[in-house]
Amino acid sequence: MKKLTAIFLTFGLVIMLSSFVPQGEGEKPWDVPEEYQNMENPISLDNQEMVMIGKSLYSRNCKGCHGRKGEGDGPMARRLKAPIDDFTSCDFQNQSDGVIYYQSIIGRDEMPNYEKKIPNEEDRWALITYMRSMSECEE
Repeated sequence: MKKLTAIFLTFGLVIMLSSFVPQGEGEKPWDVPEEYQNMENPISLDNQEMVMIGKSLYSRNCKGCHGRKGEGDGPMARRLKAPIDDFTSCDFQNQSDGVIYYQSIIGRDEMPNYEKKIPNEEDRWALITYMRSMSECEE
């Protein structure tokens, strides 16, 4: 019985100590395949119809974690271990279209795959276009 109690205490201590590890520590960089890195978005930011389609897709699929304005502060964000990208930031916006596509549609770990939820390629690019419209970077 003492052995079992010691095991449970040790397990509880490990769980408690792991909660003190800062979020995002050890976050690994994205390994984006070369075929995605040079993809270019065929939709212009001037195409307001496609931006609105992207906004609708964003509201349905992304806002819960990434927030209304794309700042990574949605209600679900607190539940995640990994840091969430701020789409308004220059660091995010300076990535290539293909990298953003890969991260947003293919995903990894806590970022889900959206290939089945957003099967239409034009809709996927509309979403990326909307995310580009959130930029607060100086051009």
